[in-house]
Amino acid sequence: MKNYLIAGGSSGIGLALVKKLSGEGHQVLVVSRTGGSLSDLPGVTYLPKNLLEEELSENELPASLDGIAYCPGSINLKPFCSLKPEAFLEDFHINVLGAVKVLQASQKALKNAENPAVVLFSTVAVGQGMPFHASIATAKGAVEGLTRSLAAEWSPSIRVNCIAPSLTDTPLAARLLSSEEKKEAAAARHPLKRVGTASEIAELSHFLLTEKSGWITGQVIGIDGGMSALKIA
Repeated sequence: MKNYLIAGGSSGIGLALVKKLSGEGHQVLVVSRTGGSLSDLPGVTYLPKNLLEEELSENELPASLDGIAYCPGSINLKPFCSLKPEAFLEDFHINVLGAVKVLQASQKALKNAENPAVVLFSTVAVGQGMPFHASIATAKGAVEGLTRSLAAEWSPSIRVNCIAPSLTDTPLAARLLSSEEKKEAAAARHPLKRVGTASEIAELSHFLLTEKSGWITGQVIGIDGGMSALKIA
């Protein structure tokens, strides 16, 4: 049995990962603003906290943590001319500073574990320029930089990796997939002709948290239906 912290683990990819870890008998601490979907999961402890406004204390964590996944994110798609500085700051707070808070509070607990690992989340839009993604791609680009910097600084004791998905069918993306027409258009943009699922991203997250990926660190790994690597006719 191991101890994991999943920030933003009450919905979407985070919830799928929590369910997988809980089903394997691990202890999972979920830090999130809401926790209604977690009540029936064995081994799961819910810590209500808005990481944008509240600090995470070492005293709220177990003595050792075998893994952390920081799952909160945002999808702020607007023309660049309509994005005010406040929008960039909000995306940066959600995606970068929230992760910084969690990792700084958890560093001691991570070092107390045997083979700890951290998983962060970026987006395919960092590596492949996309219109209307200026704010979120800027924030997620910072996440990729944080991933590589921490992987270097914390090696060899703590592994740090990042996942860069394309559009995934989660509550966060519900507005972009709210009709059959939108779903079909989104699917058509991917070489594999569909969008991703939360369980698929959670599977990769789980792999990166376990010793099965013990020789992987400092990587940004795409899981995007081929969008970042393939050009289709």
